[in-house]
Amino acid sequence: MIILRYLNREVMTHMVAVSFVLLVIIFSGRFVKYLAEAATGDIAADILLPVMFYRLPGFLELIIPLGLFIGILMSYGRLYVESEMVILSACGVSPVRLAAYTLVPAIFVTLIVGSLSLYISPLGAAKSEALLDDPRSSQGLNALVAGRFQARRKNNAVSYTESIAPETGVMQGVFLSSTKVDDDGIPRMTVTVAAEGEIVTNAETGARYLELRDGYQYEGVPGDLDYRVISFERFGELIVEKKDGIRSAAPVDGRPTLELLESTAAEDIAALHWRLSLPFMIPIVAVIAMCLSRTDHRRGRYVKMAPGFLVYLFYLMLLANGRAAIEKGTATPLTGIWWVHGLFLALALAMLFGPGILARLKYRRYLSAQA
Repeated sequence: MIILRYLNREVMTHMVAVSFVLLVIIFSGRFVKYLAEAATGDIAADILLPVMFYRLPGFLELIIPLGLFIGILMSYGRLYVESEMVILSACGVSPVRLAAYTLVPAIFVTLIVGSLSLYISPLGAAKSEALLDDPRSSQGLNALVAGRFQARRKNNAVSYTESIAPETGVMQGVFLSSTKVDDDGIPRMTVTVAAEGEIVTNAETGARYLELRDGYQYEGVPGDLDYRVISFERFGELIVEKKDGIRSAAPVDGRPTLELLESTAAEDIAALHWRLSLPFMIPIVAVIAMCLSRTDHRRGRYVKMAPGFLVYLFYLMLLANGRAAIEKGTATPLTGIWWVHGLFLALALAMLFGPGILARLKYRRYLSAQA
């Protein structure tokens, strides 16, 4: 138990430190990117921090496994460099027993990541989507505020609404104005007025539209008498989303796991098996990290960092490609994701038991040669 507590303390200390550093780097990088969107009027600045904190579990479910992987490499690498692993081996701690000790914190982290990926992250994603879908903070509409004209600098657009119903989000008295330069270099203005408007989401594609009802649209060159006037009962305009913006997360990420279990859509099946894959990979990468951490004082504790990163990134890359293949319908969960887990599980077992098997074979050959 003393050895188990000692090893667990080393691993968990390094894991927490590495995960915190990675979280700060990723969180600050995303925050700066999204802050630029708020500065240009794409989203309301006052919802930026709440949305980021709702997205935090989604960051952690990817950061914590990597933190554990690096933590095992660093902590066990130090023990090898300082010859503590040699002493443990001399006291009867075999690689299999060391793997059992390593799986104790790995199982604990698996439970944490499983709760994040299966429950907490979808809940946070759904809440962030609810904030972003609010017409007072909706991307692409300059974060409409009732009773105030608001301008967007990047496309010379002006928006206004008299009031917004807090319960339904329906806007009353909507005014939209935008200016575009045509092929002849002449600026043309488009003005749209409507009795009411609402943001609607396509259930199949997840695309959002500004739907206006009972209004008129005027288009022409300011100062000219040649204007095109269109009256409409219902008018929809696509809200263009940035691919790398704050709304880049897929709508399926906000759906509960139980809902995905009952769905037959390829996108939902891919998302479900991705959520299951994140906790499943943790014991596998823990054993791989333990095997990769073998070193000595001459080579140093960081010599296996680069190969370890490559193995881990290759693992994640194959899982991401498998999810994409399932979404496209070109692969099943077995041929898209779970074969990857089987491949790396075989790699982990080979790294764990392979050296012992080779050593016994060499010893038998030696005995045969002596005989």
